[in-house]
Amino acid sequence: MEITKQEVEKVAKLARLAISPSEREAFARQLSQILTHVETLNRYDTAGVEPTTTVLEQANVFREDVVRPSLPADLALANAPEREADGFRVPKIIE
Repeated sequence: MEITKQEVEKVAKLARLAISPSEREAFARQLSQILTHVETLNRYDTAGVEPTTTVLEQANVFREDVVRPSLPADLALANAPEREADGFRVPKIIE
């Protein structure tokens, strides 16, 4: 499968990424190689193979959920560049 530079540019625009013409070309080539590899992997029969998220055994380590005192707001916000009431003031990112 071939990814075009125009498709890369469209995805970059949707992700709000600024990419150069040379990056467009490189990403198109790399993404095409990835899709070609996936097509190769799709040729293998994986029926009956259990899906895995990792090859290593993992176990969650949980602790008791105990209420403890937290930092006072003044101390937590001591180094904040901007405050609003008892919280951080952050720039609006949604139009």
